[in-house]
Amino acid sequence: MKILILGAGNIGKAIAHDLSEYAELTIADINEDYLNEVEKYGKSKKVNASSYDEILNSMNGFDLVVESLPGKFGFRALEAAIEAEKDIVSVSFMPENPLNLQEKAKKAGVTIIPDAGFGPGLPNICIGIMDQIFDEFKEATIYIGGLPKNPKPPLYYRMTWSLEGLIDEYTRKARIVKNNDVIKVDPFSEIRDIKINDFEFEGFLSDGLRTLTTTINIPEMKEWTLRWEGHLEKMKTLRELGFLNEENLQNTLEVIKPHMSYDSRDFSIMKVEGRGIEDDKEKEIYYYLYDEEKEFTSMARTTGFTTAVITRQLAEMDFEKGVIPPECFDIKTSEKILSEIRERDITISKNEKEF
Repeated sequence: MKILILGAGNIGKAIAHDLSEYAELTIADINEDYLNEVEKYGKSKKVNASSYDEILNSMNGFDLVVESLPGKFGFRALEAAIEAEKDIVSVSFMPENPLNLQEKAKKAGVTIIPDAGFGPGLPNICIGIMDQIFDEFKEATIYIGGLPKNPKPPLYYRMTWSLEGLIDEYTRKARIVKNNDVIKVDPFSEIRDIKINDFEFEGFLSDGLRTLTTTINIPEMKEWTLRWEGHLEKMKTLRELGFLNEENLQNTLEVIKPHMSYDSRDFSIMKVEGRGIEDDKEKEIYYYLYDEEKEFTSMARTTGFTTAVITRQLAEMDFEKGVIPPECFDIKTSEKILSEIRERDITISKNEKEF
């Protein structure tokens, strides 16, 4: 089995670590420092992701492709996989809708699994399981975040993934489902206090539902991304003053990046709540995930290891052709994925309550 991994950053490195004994790997990136760090996992290859032809040509000779590029390159990689006729697992937080490639992927005989990470990804799997349990699915809410254990002012956040991706969460409209309608809202239109177990956070509406808005019929659905108190108001102010506008963004990133680059172990937390009817009884199901940094950042672990586990499933199983989001997996596949993630010392629990 020969696998190409596009992207050698924190997430790509964790994916390579997990798959290194499973397959013959080649890891591609334009950053030579990143490539030097992943050479212990497989071959390295310099590829410029801004060039469609380079992405396309890099796929020759591989059985499977894993894509962990910045969001702006993700859709392009999916299009290249279709042209190259390669199955692909993608973790990019791309602005485009991967379901728009459904017919092209089917015609090419290609399987595309998008959003195969921590979030989106694991919440989709949990909601997909619930959808196969409930006779009627009434409401789903996702709470998710990756945070420093010891936050430092002024921004109370530490970067463990793409800074551009972080800013995109604050500037891109968030899709939610309300009264069966998909609507777009300002991510900062509501900032609310959220308590999960002993943690107290602030949350904002984020665009993590993605394919869920069309694949599963749920009348009410939202995703809240979690931050420590003090971060969101500052980012909201920067946005209101225009510092996050495209023409000012690079200068802004240079200023704020040092304030989010410091020593602190990180942790990941997720709670997915679902409410529905099963056998004429109202029931609530919720999944809870918790993980801390161990060798890799927790964000890299929860994202990269999830991607790697899903990649194994695609390599070993006979998936349908087309775009198959994680919420569309059958229960057996989904439960196996969650079980294998638990084997990587990531806590995932499931609880149910009847009313």
